[in-house]
Amino acid sequence: MYFTDRGIEELESRRGDEEVSFEWLAERLREFVDLNPDFEVPVERLATWLARLDDDEDED
Repeated sequence: MYFTDRGIEELESRRGDEEVSFEWLAERLREFVDLNPDFEVPVERLATWLARLDDDEDED
């Protein structure tokens, strides 16, 4: 288990039944980076990865 799995597990246990929009998620990510500018690159990579998840399927 990676250290980050703890945070993911907490997120799932606390908010796993909720539904959110990508607009809401994008705003929370912007807010997080504003408060934690050192995490700009990892958040950017996560956002890009999420945005492009279906790209491989489109190429088939």
